[in-house]
Amino acid sequence: MVEFPKSLPPKKLLKLLKAEKNPHTALALFYSASRDPSYAHSSAVFHHILRRLVDPKLIGHVGRVVELIRTQKCECPEDVPLTVIKAYAKSSMPDQALDVFQRMDKIFGCKPQIRSYNSLLNAFTESNQWGRAESYFAYLLTQGLSPNLQTYNILIKISCKKQQFEKAKMLLNWMWDNGLKPNVFSYGTLINALAKSGNLEDASEMFDEMPERGVDPDVTCYNILIHELFRKGDFEKANEIWERLLEASTVYPNAVTYNVMINGLCKCRKFNESLEIWNRMRKNERGHDLFTFSSLIHGLCEAKNVDGAEKVYKDMVESGVSPDVVTYNAMLNGFCRVGKIRECFELWEVMGKSGCRNVVSYNILLKGLFENGKIEEATSIWEHMLEKGRVPDSTTYGVLIHGLCKNGYLNKALCILKEAENRGGDLDMFAYSSMINGLCRQGRLDEASIAVDQIGKRGYKLNSHICNSLVDGFIRASKLEAAISFFQEMSNKGCSPTVVSYNILINGLCKAERFSDAYVFVKEMLGKGWEPDVITYSLLMDGLCQGEKIDMALNLWQQVLDKGLKPDVTMYNIIIHGLCSAGNVENALQFYIRMRQYDCIPNLVTHNTLMEGFFKARDCNKASGIWTCILKYGLQPDIISYNITFKGLCSCGRLSDAIRFLDDALNHGILPTAITWNILVRAVLSNGAMMYSFLF
Repeated sequence: MVEFPKSLPPKKLLKLLKAEKNPHTALALFYSASRDPSYAHSSAVFHHILRRLVDPKLIGHVGRVVELIRTQKCECPEDVPLTVIKAYAKSSMPDQALDVFQRMDKIFGCKPQIRSYNSLLNAFTESNQWGRAESYFAYLLTQGLSPNLQTYNILIKISCKKQQFEKAKMLLNWMWDNGLKPNVFSYGTLINALAKSGNLEDASEMFDEMPERGVDPDVTCYNILIHELFRKGDFEKANEIWERLLEASTVYPNAVTYNVMINGLCKCRKFNESLEIWNRMRKNERGHDLFTFSSLIHGLCEAKNVDGAEKVYKDMVESGVSPDVVTYNAMLNGFCRVGKIRECFELWEVMGKSGCRNVVSYNILLKGLFENGKIEEATSIWEHMLEKGRVPDSTTYGVLIHGLCKNGYLNKALCILKEAENRGGDLDMFAYSSMINGLCRQGRLDEASIAVDQIGKRGYKLNSHICNSLVDGFIRASKLEAAISFFQEMSNKGCSPTVVSYNILINGLCKAERFSDAYVFVKEMLGKGWEPDVITYSLLMDGLCQGEKIDMALNLWQQVLDKGLKPDVTMYNIIIHGLCSAGNVENALQFYIRMRQYDCIPNLVTHNTLMEGFFKARDCNKASGIWTCILKYGLQPDIISYNITFKGLCSCGRLSDAIRFLDDALNHGILPTAITWNILVRAVLSNGAMMYSFLF
């Protein structure tokens, strides 16, 4: 307890209070002096201690100090009750502020002036009691006081809080017309409200109006606009405001500006630009804070520039800024994304020693380990998480079950799912979706069907992804009738089929050459208002081409064009392959030529298909012309390209040319496969040539 010297005068007490940095210790010293009934505080002491109590955490002491002023009958200037009203306003206690306002004369010995009226008006505004604030303003006008600039700024704030932006603009114009020159706060309030409500165009107009009216925007106005423009993803406009700030002569970027720029540029994936701002900040000796470091580390990791992020992280540690769990998680995620597993575990140890691991940290590491095929390590982290008493969330279970299923540990995933169900774990649809997808891919359709039923029993609503997995599973297992049956039950299960659902079923039917059934479902799609997309038509064409119904496929192609759809490279490849398989290579070549005319760039598959078609037609010259096109358009031939060429040349008796292409493949680092050797050896044997010494 603080001992108070009895001979200490108020001036000396005020000096001691000002020297004490800890508000609780200062308050204890004040109360120690107050225990002596004969001791009277000065108004300056009361004012100082009240200013220390504006913090909402200390608001409970304000009433005691006010009562002490009343009992000691200390006459105070208006600044003292003004501080009390502001403290109550900051803590959203307008009734207490009103009580003090109404008893100012009795308690403080002074009458309220316009500043006190404004403070009470603001107290109502900050508590969102707008109707009460407006009624109070009407009362203010009856008291013979003239509202000043601060009064109208508060009225603008009320209009903005109510999103009555036109009214706020009218107030601004009224102020100009009546000789009350709006200041940067007047405009800043409106710009902030407009920007945060998404009215960036209006906010920009108000910002531009300021210098035209002779009001210089402060850095806060710039920061607000830049931040909200970045949130909208408008990099160009945000950068324009930044450039205007750099050119301004009366205002300069502050630490907040740099943070907003770096964070915004990272979110817009402008990572080089964010590094430029970072370097500018260092050059101008602006201190980097935790937010700056975290924003840049997160952005660089998202761009997979983990080396850059690691450098910033080391700068952060060397600068004495302690990373928080968000920063650590960003760095951990970066290491995971580029497969730096050793660095992951090194950072993990640092995080543990710093007490900066949360559930998100475990989720990031688990996901990273699974994506890098480190199953044992991931399982170990999961067990460690349980040992430490960490409660897994829905994301944890989703990552764990998805990772195990994807890496072939289906039974282990199933055990964890059942354990979580029995313990009432936080499971979501992602976990179930991963489980069902894994079961379907392994053909365990009975178990997948049971899992689908279990979802409904647990109160979850099926989604199309889960249903599509089961339909696809039945098709893969050649259980077309089961696939159709489940597809038709989807709506009854609360999950209507999507275009993707129809595409999966149509694809299965086409592969089974059940074209009439496929067309029934196309008609059903149309009847339900679903428009077949390019994928739907591609699947139908592929099925027709495989069923050697090339004329029907070409008719379908024309329907695609008539509907205004733009065929993609996959659709072109299907029709070119179909034509080549039917021996109609010249027609296929016309489709190839037409591709570039319709801004669809042929890929390597297109060239390989066409080249194989010409070789089958024994037209080696045109096949060689396609090879020339591959090189001309900057495509890299793969082993499939070479095998097609080997087979084609050998079939035309051009064995020496085939061997020359083998040498070319080896020079380009493309290794022959069993298929390659099979083609070449057969050709050598059939030609009766002994060339093994050359080949081996």
